[in-house]
Amino acid sequence: MKPVAGMLLRALCAFICGLAASGFASAAQVSLQLTGRTVTLGNISYFIPPTPVSSLRNAALLVKPAKGELVPFSVIPTSKTTFDQQALEDTIAVWSAQDDVWSEAFLTGIYVTFNGTHGAPRTSLGSAQKAYGIEFVLRSKSYSFGTALTKALPAGPYFLEPLTGNIFEAFRLYNDENQSFLYGTISDDRGGFQVLPARISGAATETIGVPSRLYFTPTPEKPLAGFRLAVKDIYDVKGLRTGCGNRAFWQLYPPKNRTAPAIQRLLDGGMVLVGKAKTSQFANGETATDDWVDLHAPYNPRGDGYQDGSSSSTGPGTAEAAYPWLDFAVGSDTGGSMRGPAGANGVFGNRPSHGAVSLDDVMPLSPELDTAGIFARDAKLWTLAGHWWYQSFTSFSRFPTKILFPIDFFGASFLQNPPAAGSANAMFNTFISKLESFLNTTRTEVTFSELWNATKPANVTAPTLQTLLTTTYADLISLDQISLVADPFIADYGAANGGRMPFIDPAPLARWDYGRALPPGRKEEALVNKTIFMDWFASEVIRGGVPETCADGILLYPQSSGRTNYRNRYIR
Repeated sequence: MKPVAGMLLRALCAFICGLAASGFASAAQVSLQLTGRTVTLGNISYFIPPTPVSSLRNAALLVKPAKGELVPFSVIPTSKTTFDQQALEDTIAVWSAQDDVWSEAFLTGIYVTFNGTHGAPRTSLGSAQKAYGIEFVLRSKSYSFGTALTKALPAGPYFLEPLTGNIFEAFRLYNDENQSFLYGTISDDRGGFQVLPARISGAATETIGVPSRLYFTPTPEKPLAGFRLAVKDIYDVKGLRTGCGNRAFWQLYPPKNRTAPAIQRLLDGGMVLVGKAKTSQFANGETATDDWVDLHAPYNPRGDGYQDGSSSSTGPGTAEAAYPWLDFAVGSDTGGSMRGPAGANGVFGNRPSHGAVSLDDVMPLSPELDTAGIFARDAKLWTLAGHWWYQSFTSFSRFPTKILFPIDFFGASFLQNPPAAGSANAMFNTFISKLESFLNTTRTEVTFSELWNATKPANVTAPTLQTLLTTTYADLISLDQISLVADPFIADYGAANGGRMPFIDPAPLARWDYGRALPPGRKEEALVNKTIFMDWFASEVIRGGVPETCADGILLYPQSSGRTNYRNRYIR
C-alpha cells in the first residue's frame, strides 16, 4: 500500500470511529414508527392506519401478492340464505348511495358474513364474480369451509394484507379547498386524537380523512354513530393542541390531556372527529382582509366564493357549507359567532340558552355570554344532534302564537315591510308569511326604543336602550379575556421567550388595549346593565316558562341580508 493511500485509509477509519463515538451509530438504532400509508385506488386517495382492526385466520387466498401488497376488499353481511348476484347488486346499489368511501374498486375481494337466523347459508355469484372483477370470495364460519376473523367487522371497505391476513380500515382523503381546517384528525387508539399523518396535493390546503359510513350503526346509546364532526379550535381535545387562531399560542402550550365535556358528549353519542377548524383569533370578530394575520381566513363557498365568511366560528361555518362529506361542525357564540357564519354561509346554526352546554376546557371570550352551538346543513339532523347535546330540555305540546316583527334593533333593517324589489327582504317576507299561516297568527310590529321608554324599570336612569348597552358587550369581552386569556398567555410566552411579546392580530389587540384603558368598576357596571336588559326582555318582550309553548312568542331576528361582503375589501 502506498504511504499516502495508507494515511487516507487510516484517517477514514478514524473518522468513522469518531462518528460512532459521537452518537452517529446509536442514531441508526432509533426505531422507526409506521404512521400509516397513503394509497390511490381508482383515482381516489385513501389513508390506511398502521394498526389492523382484524385478521383472517389461516386464509388461503386466490391471489399471489407481492411483499407489502394491499388488496382492497369488502365485508358484506347478509341475512339471505343464498347470497347471489341479485343480493350483491342490491348491496352495491345501497352502498353506492349511502357511502362516499366505498366504491366498486373494493370488490377485488369480498368476505361474506351470515347474520340470518336459520338455514344453511351459501354463496352463488355466478357470472357476477367476473363482471365485477372479484378475484376471491371468502365466507365466515357460518358457511361450509368458512374462514374466521380474529375480530368481527362491520360492513364496508377495507384493505387486506394477504401475506399476514391483517385487515385495515379505509379513510378517504379530501382536500380542504376552502381552507376551513387547521388540520385533519384521527383517533390515536388511546382515547384521544392525533393530527392525521397523511397529505394529498392541493393549493395550501389541509387534508381531511373520513371513515366509511358503513362502519357505523346508530343505536339508542349512540344515536349519532358515524356522523362526521369538525370542532372550532378553541375547544380542547385530548392529544391535540389548542391554538385559538394564534400561532404563538399553538406552539407554546402542549397537547391537551382531556377533551372538553361539550365535545366529549358528541363523541360519546358516536360522532367521529375529523378535524380542528379555524377560528378568528381568540374568538374575536375579524374580517377576512383587515384582521386575519396569523392564519388565512377560510373561504365562504356561497356566491362567487370570495365573500367574507363572518366570524368568529368561520372555519366551522364555511366547512359545513362547503363539504357534503362533513355532517356537523361545532362553534361558539358570544356576540354572534354562530349566528353570523350561519347566515353568511347559508347553513343552520344556533346560539342556545346560556349554560345549556358545559364550556369547561374551552377558551373563553366572556363566560357571562359564551355559548356552544352547532352547524348543520339539514334541519332534521341538527335537531337530532341538539336533542343529544342539550340534555336538559323539555318537549312542549303547542307552538307560540305571537310573532314579533322588530322595527328597530335586532336586524330590523333586513325586515322591510313591504320588502324592496329584488332584495333578500322578499325571501324573509315569504318565510314570515308561511310562519304566520302555520301558527295561524299575524306578526306584531314592535319598536323597542318606544317599548323601553314605556316599560323600563323605575330605578333605571338610562334614557334609551342605546345608552344602557352602548359599551356593555365591549366591556365584558375585553375585561374578561384580558384576565382569563391575554395576561396568562403573555406572561407564559414571555417567560419562555426572554420577555418577548407574542404576535397578536389587530382585532383582539385593539380590544385588549380598550379594556386596559377602562376605569375600575366597569365590569361590575356592565354586568348590572346586562342583567337589567335580560330581566326586562324576559318580562316585557318574550316571556318564558309558559307550560305548553315554552315561551309566549317568537322574535324575528335575522343575522344576514344576502348583501355582498367581499373578502378583499378593506374596512375604513
